[in-house]
Amino acid sequence: MSIAVNIEKVEERIHRACAVCGRKRDEITLLAVSKFQGLPAIEEAWNAGLRIFGESRVREGVEKFSVFRENHSVEGIHLIGALQRNKAKAAAGFFDCVQSVDRMELLSELEKCAHTRGGPLDILLELHTAEDSKSGFPDTDSLCAAAEHALGLGGLRLKGLMTMAPFTGEQQPIRNSFRLLYKARDVLERRFPSGPHCSWACLSMGMSGDFEIAVEEGSTMLRIGGAIFGEG
Repeated sequence: MSIAVNIEKVEERIHRACAVCGRKRDEITLLAVSKFQGLPAIEEAWNAGLRIFGESRVREGVEKFSVFRENHSVEGIHLIGALQRNKAKAAAGFFDCVQSVDRMELLSELEKCAHTRGGPLDILLELHTAEDSKSGFPDTDSLCAAAEHALGLGGLRLKGLMTMAPFTGEQQPIRNSFRLLYKARDVLERRFPSGPHCSWACLSMGMSGDFEIAVEEGSTMLRIGGAIFGEG
């Protein structure tokens, strides 16, 4: 099946999930996880209407998209994979958003590097909600501490939260994971009201195997790779 057809099928599933929970399709952004994909596949996804892409590795993302986004109206290249501190400078200089901010020292390192951009770097704070994942802040209190730290630094712009649900065929653990992120967002919105450097509008949760559940639980950004590009 072509990538364009795969995208149509994903869109049909998103629309059905929205109908189940009474949401509007335009409340949700579809991010194409393009890691390990070549430029022809990315070009096909772009031709089918996708404008936001996610990469897991800094070097791979830079190599693929440096020229691509000069010639295409890409709305965003996001880093969604774990980020080491020694790659923070390259990430801050190239990506439009770093979704996988999962510890205080990474916040500080990104802020130091972000001043070379000519504008603030968009970030999402990652919450650890699954036992089979090691990344992410451990709880809402640590997220609040991270948000306060980021706002005190300058150079960074908080755009929301991200999580990865457990890899399981059981729906309830996945649903619980997404509900934890939604509740954390409510806490952060009350404590840190939206402003020039702070917004909690983005809830990045849901991948190829669980995105319908994510839609039902309030996701505003789906990170989908396999269902778009094929499972490989």
